[in-house]
Amino acid sequence: MMICIFFQNGIFFLLEEVKSLKTNKFYLSSIMINGDPKLNGHLNLHAGDTVENFDEDFLLQNYQNLEHDDFQGSTWAPHLIHKDLWNEVGGFSEEFSPGMGSDPDLNMKLWKSGVRTFKCLNKSRVYHFGSVTIHKNQKSFFKKNQGSTANKIFLLKWGISIKFFKKYYLKSHLFHNNNLSEPKKDFYYYIDLIKDKISYYYYKMFSSVKLK
Repeated sequence: MMICIFFQNGIFFLLEEVKSLKTNKFYLSSIMINGDPKLNGHLNLHAGDTVENFDEDFLLQNYQNLEHDDFQGSTWAPHLIHKDLWNEVGGFSEEFSPGMGSDPDLNMKLWKSGVRTFKCLNKSRVYHFGSVTIHKNQKSFFKKNQGSTANKIFLLKWGISIKFFKKYYLKSHLFHNNNLSEPKKDFYYYIDLIKDKISYYYYKMFSSVKLK
């Protein structure tokens, strides 16, 4: 479970963006202000990492001083998509439970369905406390291996890694200036693709991770 707080105008900016689009095939997300001092995100401001130590006054006095721009891809959650699109792709996939890796998997399913508008809105901001469900599973196998396990599942399912998908498809390192297009298949694309394919066949033969 993700616990976060929407600023009063956060939803307004999302809805205004939807009104400007001429399609229901979109994936919009708010930008997250990271409140966990142990992590680093697009925006960072430590105003408490639990509801109990949350400093609302400090947050409201300082969050507008954080600078960023709209960018390609997303921060995964919180996100906004059309309910028909959600039903079309089947929502989140259970093999990524309790959550790590489910967002890029959803984005891949949306990409396969023809979505090319993936945009994170700087004006729509939320304060993020942390991934409560995952943190509660401190002793679980998934907790100890959450990142690598999610990457293996994604790679075995789609044939490419989450990192590759974000870099060449979602172009998450770029500011938003237009809808996305098919990835440019240059020298670096194929080098990274070959690396992913080597990992794919290795995991397929030797990994204990299985798709549901």
